[in-house]
Amino acid sequence: MKSSRLVLLLMFVGVAGCGPTSDFSDLQAHMDEVRARPKGAIEPLPKFQPYESFTYSAAALRSPFQPPIKIDMANRQKGSQDVKPDDARVKQFLEGFNIEVFEMVGTLANEEAVYALVSGAGGVHRVKVGDYLGRNHGRILAIDESKVDVVEIVPDGEGGWLERPRSLSLKERS
Repeated sequence: MKSSRLVLLLMFVGVAGCGPTSDFSDLQAHMDEVRARPKGAIEPLPKFQPYESFTYSAAALRSPFQPPIKIDMANRQKGSQDVKPDDARVKQFLEGFNIEVFEMVGTLANEEAVYALVSGAGGVHRVKVGDYLGRNHGRILAIDESKVDVVEIVPDGEGGWLERPRSLSLKERS
């Protein structure tokens, strides 16, 4: 019996709490403020600024963490007027490519000559002593089983020409 009275009392309190109250003054003030705002006044979107990418342009310069290299201009090798490329001769096919693209992959020999096999420029090419290789007038001087010796003729920057020796070493299997 006590429990039924308790339930009845709780129901009465719950129903009494749902009664009409006329104190909506704060809600009414907010609604009046919203209604008083001008209609159609939407803030414009912020201006879009396109992203400007950063290009690092100092990649080819000296690292700031390494000391500068001093070039002794007085002792620098000077070019010679006696050394110069032969512009009258017909260019060979392998002179149209940089010498850095070539690597020696083997040798061939017969009774007449020793040939080197160089890979690059789209294939493997057979060259002999006296052939030209690379864009800097590189002439093959010697071929042995482990390397090809080449001498290039390059400008010295002051109107003369220098002979620069280079070697293509045999590429081992990889």
